[in-house]
Amino acid sequence: MSTYRSQLDRIVADRGRVSEPERLHALFDVTWRHFMDERPDAATFLGWPDGNDSLPDLSLEAVQRRRDEAGGPLATLATVDADALGEADRLSHDVFAWQQRGETAAAAFPGDLLAVTQLEGPQTDLALLFGAMPSTTAGDRHDLLTRLRAVPTLIEQTIEVLEEGRRQGVTPPRITLRHVPAQVEAHLVDDPGASPLLAPFRSQSPSASSTEAELGRQAASVLATSVTPAFGRLHAYLVETYLPAARETTALADLPDGRAWYDERVRSFTTTDLTAAEVHELGLAEVARIGAEMDRVRATTDYTGPAEGFPHYLRHDPRFFYESAEALLAGYRDIAKRIDPEVVRLFGHLPRLPFGITAVPAEMAPSAPAAFYLEGSLEMARPGRFFANTHDLASRPSWNMESLCLHEAVPGHHFQITLAQELRDLPEFRRRGLFTAYVEGWGLYCESLGAELGLYTDPYQRFGSLDAEMLRAIRLVVDTGLHALGWSRDRAIAYFTEHSVTPEADIVVEVDRYLVLPGQALAYKVGERKLTDLRAWATERLGTDFDVRAFHDEVLGHGALPLDVLDAVVRNWVDHRRAALTA
Repeated sequence: MSTYRSQLDRIVADRGRVSEPERLHALFDVTWRHFMDERPDAATFLGWPDGNDSLPDLSLEAVQRRRDEAGGPLATLATVDADALGEADRLSHDVFAWQQRGETAAAAFPGDLLAVTQLEGPQTDLALLFGAMPSTTAGDRHDLLTRLRAVPTLIEQTIEVLEEGRRQGVTPPRITLRHVPAQVEAHLVDDPGASPLLAPFRSQSPSASSTEAELGRQAASVLATSVTPAFGRLHAYLVETYLPAARETTALADLPDGRAWYDERVRSFTTTDLTAAEVHELGLAEVARIGAEMDRVRATTDYTGPAEGFPHYLRHDPRFFYESAEALLAGYRDIAKRIDPEVVRLFGHLPRLPFGITAVPAEMAPSAPAAFYLEGSLEMARPGRFFANTHDLASRPSWNMESLCLHEAVPGHHFQITLAQELRDLPEFRRRGLFTAYVEGWGLYCESLGAELGLYTDPYQRFGSLDAEMLRAIRLVVDTGLHALGWSRDRAIAYFTEHSVTPEADIVVEVDRYLVLPGQALAYKVGERKLTDLRAWATERLGTDFDVRAFHDEVLGHGALPLDVLDAVVRNWVDHRRAALTA
């Protein structure tokens, strides 16, 4: 019997001898530590202190073991008497139950076999992982070197998993994999110093000790003799075997049990019981509403041409584009500086951890979105990072930059994720939790705060924010259309193009993203609507006593939550404030 299983059994056996709150927190601790052991890569990103010298086990045996383990924590939780818990522990109990039910449901489907896409896999993830690792001490560099030595095993396991997926007919759509060989080629370097995996070693100071210099030389040798050849084997397998056999269909529903799989993905990413059809109808209504507002704002710009020419104008006029990657990054930094002094009017608690703005790594950029965020870590003294895509500058307009900065950086993902890390009284799984509807719903909600933070004074930026909201509404239509309603990829791209001024290159990237991450794109609008509705409800209930700073602090004060749990938390907060005001 595994240590993990025996630890869960011990918690059950302690019933009646140990208090229910103690057993509950023991369950939280055992489950979290097991997750950190299983996913040392996630541990690094989350700032967990252990595991920086290892990589996850992706072997087929480990995949099956993890599927078999799913449901174990839920069975243990069922032995805990929730009525014996205090209010804070009861909330943690409910969040944990929701999380474990989701993991149990997901284990019924072979998602682990989709180990490489244009967005994920060793060809993209490892560079980000090594870049997130601490590298200042000799111990840090030993961890880097040990982890580097583990890369070939990870790649061989990835090939093994992909081959099992090919055998079962479970692959991503072939069309989405077209850039993956080039992503792998970025690791096939003749000069080890040019490898993205050795970036931490290149950052050592000229006065580095002889030990540090020797570790750098060893890293270069490991890369040349084992890591680069492993990537070469992955490249050959992908080009010669996997891509030719990858499926030509696009819908998740086209895979075995695919329709049920998509329903599970919808529930997981939205944390609701909405059906695909209901989400689709919601999307159609939102597209119509936002489209009317975009027409109104367009009329306030200085554009004088015909309405049908406005999208072409926004996509091609030189006034909306930067001439260099450095200028684009500087533009984002300027926006962030303008936001910084304004946030105190909307938030009582501000994060202590800073963030930086940097370019998307070159090997990822062609298939990456316009921007994304990676969390920092107080424990590792690692700032959050807002990655801006500087690839193909002609497809990176400036008119959507304010909304992107609000979403990805401040007060969006950086505020929410960092403030959750700082909630020291919460169990680790809540401090680090990532319920997508909450996290991405918060990011989209923060885009709506632009006017309150002194942005969107330029009508083009306001139009850009509406186009960003339109993108999330389109996602509701297109994602469900692709995976539940029989839409083709071409139809999805055409619908997107008809209703958005987003550059064509970004539209293709977006649609291909929905194809390999079914359901994920639904989380943004569903989550944002919940937050917007809760703010409107709280404003109505509290009237002149509504304090937006207190509302935001309450929403962010519990870590990420499923939407039904968030609803209950905010309503309870409003009821307590009303009671205090009338006492």
